[in-house]
Amino acid sequence: MTTAQRLTDTGSFPVFVVFAIFVSGTLFLAIWVASDRITPGDFYIGDGLLAPARNGIALFGDYMSAATLLGTPGLIALTGYDGIAYLLGPVVAWIVILLLIAEPFHSTGRYTVGDVLARRLRPRPVHRAAGVTTLVISLAYLIAQLVGAGVLAAPILGLTGRGAQQAVVASLGVLMIIYVVIGGMRATTVVQLVKAVMLLAGGIVLAVLVMSKVGWNPAELLNRAADGSGLGEALLQPGVRYGDDGTGKLDSLSLQLALVLGAAGLPHLLMRLNAVPTARAARGSVQWAAYLTLAFCLMAGVLGFGAVALLGREDITADSASGNSAVLLLAEFLGGPFLLTVISCVAFTTILAVVAGTVLAASTALAHDLYQAGFKRGTASEQSELLVAKGAVVLLGLTATGLSMYAQGLNISFLVGLVFAVAGSTVLPALVYTLYWRGFTTTGALWGLYGGLFSSVLLVLLSPAMSGDAASLLPSVDLVVFPLSNPAVVSIPLGFLLGWLGSVLDRGEPGGAEFAETEARILTGAGARPDDDPV
Repeated sequence: MTTAQRLTDTGSFPVFVVFAIFVSGTLFLAIWVASDRITPGDFYIGDGLLAPARNGIALFGDYMSAATLLGTPGLIALTGYDGIAYLLGPVVAWIVILLLIAEPFHSTGRYTVGDVLARRLRPRPVHRAAGVTTLVISLAYLIAQLVGAGVLAAPILGLTGRGAQQAVVASLGVLMIIYVVIGGMRATTVVQLVKAVMLLAGGIVLAVLVMSKVGWNPAELLNRAADGSGLGEALLQPGVRYGDDGTGKLDSLSLQLALVLGAAGLPHLLMRLNAVPTARAARGSVQWAAYLTLAFCLMAGVLGFGAVALLGREDITADSASGNSAVLLLAEFLGGPFLLTVISCVAFTTILAVVAGTVLAASTALAHDLYQAGFKRGTASEQSELLVAKGAVVLLGLTATGLSMYAQGLNISFLVGLVFAVAGSTVLPALVYTLYWRGFTTTGALWGLYGGLFSSVLLVLLSPAMSGDAASLLPSVDLVVFPLSNPAVVSIPLGFLLGWLGSVLDRGEPGGAEFAETEARILTGAGARPDDDPV
């Protein structure tokens, strides 16, 4: 019996009730925290007035998607050691952001990646390039999350069939639009805070129950997991997911590189770094997010090994071949229908929070980078920019919702992997160069942004993730030229190379004075003021 059938038999009414209560409560909070005087700065980043702890918890909520709650434990349950990369990646990613990005980004930027680049480069072209890149990354991430909502949430709610999945996706899309339009960053932060608390509480409860079943002994947990997997000690060694050949090892390395470096280029995370008043507060926010991520990833590891230890591999794969329902099955095993209902609602609200933060970043890029800086050259009024931003929320929300409703068969892992690879191949090189290299030029930025975007997308289109395999997007077609499912190991170095090459060949823009100002801002922690921001 599948998870959907279990919920249907026990009655999905409690799930609807709990979720309706959550939606009503967060809508009330979103309206309550919304500012009476809405400006672009308030809509985009809450006027930069969030406390570090609050923003850090919201950062954690922005990064932790339903894939972390359900997908990662499922992968660990089925692949053991090879799934641990999905736990280590997020933790190391925050270290990269903390050491390289957090304070300099806050000190040199205003709202978006384009603002940081425009501090020392030609504003109009880099705003356009950053805006286009942000839209691609955000839309791909939105579609992945909404597709996951349909595949996951419909069964959770006891609904079956493609029509039910589309109805769930449409409902989630409408909620996402309402939250963001009501209060922008402030309303989104409320959703993230509630989601983070629910996610941590649910993870703690399940992890404690798992450890109590194995006598609070981690070694016993691993031994029982190896027995329950049917793989024996092989579960605790590398090779189950990717194999022992050179291509498999390189594919594993590419995925880990995407997870570690790609997060430092995700626009919805970077934008939140400006939601606090000082560079030091931005650093504090990342520290909070890193601690919470570490704690939750440890719990996710316990849940993954606990699922295969207590349930066995056959029961997990019988419900879901991908292992996505492993945590739900574990919740039912440990706490019956009640705990299953609670964890199901946590998973659904996790998706809602992530898509709200992502659509805010996408609408900011469209309104600020493309409309205000790229089209209007900084002459548009605050009221018109804000109107475009809210209109962009509706437009992008409906677009992503519509595309995801007709893409329910899409391989979600393929799309999320593309998002991280694109972010690491485009945004990260441009940021690192503009913050730390005096010789970086506008040509280098454009080559890096557009070249990294084109190369990462092209390599995915020619990879096994797209065609040539039963699990690929187009299983009946074979277009495979690039042997790796994730292009990060090639596209990220290529993005850095293109940024360097474009700058070296562009001798007409030394930019020494502009870099000196950027360097001074980084060293002193001085933040960008709205009235001196180049657009």
